[in-house]
Amino acid sequence: MLPSNGTVTGNSTSLIFSNSTSAIARNKTDIGFPETSFEYETDLFIGALFLATTVVAARRMIWSRERGGAETTVVTAFYSLILMTSALRSLWFLIPRSLIATTYTPTPMMAFDPNVNWGGAFFSQILVSAGSLCLFSIFILILVYWADILKKYFFPGARRNKPMATFLILVGGLALVQIFNAIFFLLGFYSSEAMMLVNAVLLAIVSVICVCEITIFSQKFRTVLMTLGAINQVSTESQVKRIMWITVTGNLFFVTRSVLELIFAASSTIWYFKNGNLETIFSHKIWDIYVWIKYVSEVAILCLMLYILQSRFTKDTVTNGGGAYSKIPDAQEGAAQNNPNSYEPLVV
Repeated sequence: MLPSNGTVTGNSTSLIFSNSTSAIARNKTDIGFPETSFEYETDLFIGALFLATTVVAARRMIWSRERGGAETTVVTAFYSLILMTSALRSLWFLIPRSLIATTYTPTPMMAFDPNVNWGGAFFSQILVSAGSLCLFSIFILILVYWADILKKYFFPGARRNKPMATFLILVGGLALVQIFNAIFFLLGFYSSEAMMLVNAVLLAIVSVICVCEITIFSQKFRTVLMTLGAINQVSTESQVKRIMWITVTGNLFFVTRSVLELIFAASSTIWYFKNGNLETIFSHKIWDIYVWIKYVSEVAILCLMLYILQSRFTKDTVTNGGGAYSKIPDAQEGAAQNNPNSYEPLVV
């Protein structure tokens, strides 16, 4: 062992030399190698998946913008959110871990501590938080437009707020929580561990809310579509199928995410109160499992959203003569008038 004053004696020199080589070979967690070989390969693999998703989303967004028209605005917004999510995630995975972290697993750090790479850890957490915010914004946007359209049909005379304004308020509220979380860390109110806990609790709550809202709204939407389709003799089967896809995949994602974040938050809180840190609870094996479940599920949901949007455009281009949106009947006009212009776009 090294003497307590840090000097190296002649008897310990050979021991240090032999142990240093074996330590790096064993887990590559020495200085300059915060991750294991498996974790290094994991970062490259998942980062490449997100990067590919970024490229596809960018091409789709450009294509959507070139089509023009007010009806493509929302779809372009979806592609933009997918693009930002995947870009932030690919950036986080592909940046060399040694630049933004001392260790691959969570390590307690206080802001402005000269003995640790707190700046890298802070930047890493900001990337993760921003990516999660963009990801959840995709479904918040869906729910906001669903709520607006349902309000029109269930409460025809009620005053309706602009969906995009509601969306910006909700996302702005979540962003404000993230900003305060970052400020509290920088002011030294808590460490990087607590910063992660706040994000985990926030995402778990939002995930549960999204599961409930998606389930309720999709059920109402299917009822409205089938009823209005039967009255106006307009097929809404493709729209119902898209809603089912969004409901099933969205609920699977958010249930998985809420369970994962709740387990993370609960276990972290219990361990923190018992031991005062999180270093031991998150071994490399446990953290690897967490990373794989969390981020591979994100890649899957982003790809599914791209597929749903693309299949919609492809089918509608064929059936509607190039129109970007399927149409649902306007309840206020009724079947008697059967006015083609009385249809409004269905945002799914």
